Amino acid sequence: MSTISFKPKQVTKKITSHLQDRARDVIMNRFGLTADAEKKTLEEIGKKYNITRERVRQIEDVALSFIKKSVAYKEEQVIFDELKQLIHSLGSIVAESDLLSHISKDKNTQNHIHFYLELGDFFRKHREDDHFKTRWSVDDEMADKVHDSLKKLYASLNDEDLILETEMIKKFFDQMKDVTEQYKNDEIARRWLSMSKTISKNPLGEWGKSSSPNVHTRGVKDYAFLVMRKHGSPMHFKEVADAISKTFGRKTHYATCHNELIKDTRFVLVGRGLYALAEWGYKTGIAREVISDILKREGPLSKDDVVERVMKERYFKKNTILVNLVNSKYFKKNKNGLYILV
Repeated sequence: MSTISFKPKQVTKKITSHLQDRARDVIMNRFGLTADAEKKTLEEIGKKYNITRERVRQIEDVALSFIKKSVAYKEEQVIFDELKQLIHSLGSIVAESDLLSHISKDKNTQNHIHFYLELGDFFRKHREDDHFKTRWSVDDEMADKVHDSLKKLYASLNDEDLILETEMIKKFFDQMKDVTEQYKNDEIARRWLSMSKTISKNPLGEWGKSSSPNVHTRGVKDYAFLVMRKHGSPMHFKEVADAISKTFGRKTHYATCHNELIKDTRFVLVGRGLYALAEWGYKTGIAREVISDILKREGPLSKDDVVERVMKERYFKKNTILVNLVNSKYFKKNKNGLYILV
């Protein structure tokens, strides 16, 4: 169902009908209002008429000014009012791509709407910068609040943070002050978050800094991190490869997956072909080395305590731990029957 009540092509035809042929052709081609919906550059149009790029720009500016002074334009103000109200309902500021796709999936229709945005006095265009995508607003105060809150939200994040969308929305609203109830809903918050270039979500819908490999996935190792984090416990590299293929639709060879896990410090080999995430506290090393580190750190421990602590740091079979623990060259019992280092 269409989100607008008017027919863009008819409106455009009416408000450009009084232009001279060349001026109208420049406008139609610059904004992609032709049948092929292709926006032409100043240079392309200049070659057609054998005039300079600057002259094309002048013709475009004069034509736009002429349209805005015309009776036809004034008679169509209702459609600009409608677009203004629509942007208000979407949060008063919205990324250009989101706004256009919300109105229509048709490229030609989107070009007509973009033309009206450029024409209308209600609409303020915020050009793409280091922090945000190109966006349009109809309320300067709200636009400033959203920009400021997104920057504060980014500053509050650590590089490795991965946050569920519901929690990210809550964190975002915590940064905003005095926002009216009409804007306090998840749909508008998602739309505001999507304007940011520094905050985004990964293929699993978790939010974080766009620069993080946990969010901006670039290859097998990043996808492996996401599937293992979701799984929550150590996985064999073949399981990881299969999970990547199933979850992300990316065919992953076992050997490739194994090689990527070995090279990346985010993963720890905790058994034969078995990997865990380093952030879970697992350590590298053979059983004897892990036991030694634990006893050095915690002091005398019972057999059961040693087994329990080793299993938290490395994925060994219980018998492997016990065989190493009775090696009198490295470990012995004290007078209380607890294991200590030799």
